[in-house]
Amino acid sequence: MLDGPGHALSVALRLAAQHRARYLVVSQGRPIAHDPCPSAPPGVTLICFNPRPASTQGEAELVGRLAQRYHWQSITIVAITPQASRARLRVERCFSGRVYVVTAPIRFGTWPYQIAYEWGALAKALLIQRSC
Repeated sequence: MLDGPGHALSVALRLAAQHRARYLVVSQGRPIAHDPCPSAPPGVTLICFNPRPASTQGEAELVGRLAQRYHWQSITIVAITPQASRARLRVERCFSGRVYVVTAPIRFGTWPYQIAYEWGALAKALLIQRSC
């Protein structure tokens, strides 16, 4: 699960509770009001982390290292809808297996800001930060 606004944590927890994977990896990239490192459902290994740098790039780099360490063949990313394309791009640069994206909703009023932010962040990922 990537850090960000919206309801990614509830989506990630639902997927974990459905045993879609043996690991639940939660980015704590940004301080928020509640504890983003929840209890793992039974049979699921929980990994909470603070990416360095505290960005989607840092999250993708750590996910790539975890995938190598644990021999993952596929990854499901939980991200907010506006971030989905950039998240996939970044993770695919750091992980050679199959990458799936599940989107989490955000409040309607945050869409204009998130779209503007993602356009800039996607341009940066495509033109400037082109490696893992």
